[in-house]
Amino acid sequence: MSCSGLRRLAVVVGLSCAGFFGFGSSAAWAAPEEFEVLFQGEVAGSMKVERKADRIAVDFRYRDNGRGPDYQETIRLDAAGHLLEYRIQGTSTYGAPTRESFARTGAQTRWTSMVDSGSAVTKEPAGYVPVEASPYMTALLVQQALTMPEGRMGVLPMGSLQVRRLKALPANGAIPALVMVEMTGLDLQPGYLWFTDGPLPRFFAMVSPGYVAILPRGSASLVQVLEAAQLEAEDAWAGELANTLPHHLPEPIVIRNARVFDSENARLLPDLHDVYVFRGRIAEIKLAGSDAREPGTEIDAQGRTLLPGLFDLHAHEDPNASALQLAAGVTTVRDMGNDNDMLDSLVRRIEVGDRIGARIVPAGFIEGRSEFSARGGFVVDSLQEAKNAADWYAQRGYKQLKLYNSVKSEWVEPLATYAHDQGLRVSGHIPAFMRAEEAVRAGYDELTHINQVLLNFLVQPGDDTRTLQRFYRIMENAHALDLNSEPVRHFIDLLKQRGISVDATLAVFEDMYQRQGQMHPSYAMVADHFPPAMQRTLRKSSFDVTPANVARYKASYDKMGEMVVALHRAGVPLVAGTDYIQGFTLHRELELYVRYGIPAAEALKIATYNGARYTNTLDRLGTITPGKLADLVLVDGDPTRDINAIRSPMLTMQQGVVFFPNEIYPRFGIQAFVGQPLMKIHEDRNSAESRPYAPMRHRHH
Repeated sequence: MSCSGLRRLAVVVGLSCAGFFGFGSSAAWAAPEEFEVLFQGEVAGSMKVERKADRIAVDFRYRDNGRGPDYQETIRLDAAGHLLEYRIQGTSTYGAPTRESFARTGAQTRWTSMVDSGSAVTKEPAGYVPVEASPYMTALLVQQALTMPEGRMGVLPMGSLQVRRLKALPANGAIPALVMVEMTGLDLQPGYLWFTDGPLPRFFAMVSPGYVAILPRGSASLVQVLEAAQLEAEDAWAGELANTLPHHLPEPIVIRNARVFDSENARLLPDLHDVYVFRGRIAEIKLAGSDAREPGTEIDAQGRTLLPGLFDLHAHEDPNASALQLAAGVTTVRDMGNDNDMLDSLVRRIEVGDRIGARIVPAGFIEGRSEFSARGGFVVDSLQEAKNAADWYAQRGYKQLKLYNSVKSEWVEPLATYAHDQGLRVSGHIPAFMRAEEAVRAGYDELTHINQVLLNFLVQPGDDTRTLQRFYRIMENAHALDLNSEPVRHFIDLLKQRGISVDATLAVFEDMYQRQGQMHPSYAMVADHFPPAMQRTLRKSSFDVTPANVARYKASYDKMGEMVVALHRAGVPLVAGTDYIQGFTLHRELELYVRYGIPAAEALKIATYNGARYTNTLDRLGTITPGKLADLVLVDGDPTRDINAIRSPMLTMQQGVVFFPNEIYPRFGIQAFVGQPLMKIHEDRNSAESRPYAPMRHRHH
């Protein structure tokens, strides 16, 4: 589903960051009227701009992975370039209708969107953040903020925006001088965009390195230049996190008085225990209080629960958001498809401490070339090219492939055989015009996404699941599926007999029944901790949910949840994956397992023991066992009784390095959930003196 990729694009072309755009008087440099949307260098859409008197008409559309928005906007500005009127109509990425309007008359402003309506009286022209918008729209917001003192501006309906000019590039032939602008405050991480540099800046380009670029038609050769400059800014931001958030505490470290989770057996150990950590590994586990010798650092769990580090086995990592995984207790992820160069760089930088984030176990992404292709990894034209891609991944130590929608069905069996010979597991979406049972018999070792599992029974001849049919066929029909029927029981038996694991990503489909204006069900419990503009965005439904179909769609979603439980009860191994917002979505995934009938302790086993088992890291991760790497999470509460407690990590340890969620979350504009545990650091272990914990700067090994 690659929703993290969509999230990355959403940050820069709509949703909480609305889009980018700059506008000055008509006497300014004549900006191109047509822009290209490039996904990893291939044209996938366009943005056309037409000016008529004081109005601007924008048509923005693209298709990637068989989906994308179609927006038509009308924008009207006053003489100073401040927004007087804004209207958008069209369809969103997953087919929902989009309508929104904003108008200002004097100090009075009014707005109506698919999620809300309101009004306000402002002393000065106000910035406005649409729920959805073209890239041309938000640059207006950014340009307006650039004129404010210190680049800070309140925005309607809620929140504030901070902007600052960063790197400038000199003019080059027909290309004007450019300046990169950073904006923060509306989302979880900074966004960047490019303007012409001068007294009347105009929008020039938006770039998400390794993923998408929107820039004037015919300017594709500039992408690498803009990416390189932008990566410098992103490196500075993420590097600052890596320099300030990790804590290398004096050793040995002991976590005292903890309730230790035995992940292999899905239970808490009886009694309280002290867990010792030395040189990045778990050194010893003792009954609490059985050794009074003074360690280098003491952390008092006070009866709280100590878990192995959590695993997210369906991530698409973003270098700028990777620290959010640690705040949520996630210490290892399996990346299921990304830009290979970016991912390789991120893996290496996390390993050496130049970046912070969950360690990454990459899966190799292979997609067939078609008009519906997703971008990332390798997009191939033949079976031989797919085998060459498998070789590339195997030679770099990958242990798994992810095949995607446009891989030809006749390639699957020979490609799976070839991959198995290279020591690679095979997983992924079910290629178009193929069913899950056929993919399993052809050599799949794991099925990705619960909708792909249920399509096995619901897909009709001629259905092209490279399109939105892979969602709407489920939404319209899954509610009527009998999970006790012979075809379903036969299929589940096949999965069990062959040891096929299932990466359900149940939470990522929860907006299938979300009504416009309703808070996204996956984040309702935590949304009030997010930046205000993001809270509004989470009330937008991307699917076409109406009063006439909402009950049917909800029943179909419930059927997916019931299928996950049926698989678990039958002995089909589950792995916990998310495909969306780092950390928070994994917590919701586990909550949903419990809601539909999996005991909380077994859900925790899926996110710990199973995570290690299906990333081939069980020899060093996944359980709290002496000799294994010290990946640990101290949770405020008992998630074996109340799975919601998983949302409250007080401390995350990754290979002996300590991170405090209440230090990480505020750096992303998120209000922390809990504080830090009681700690003592002993300066001299031959002395009884100790001092309260104080943060220390990161030190590289």
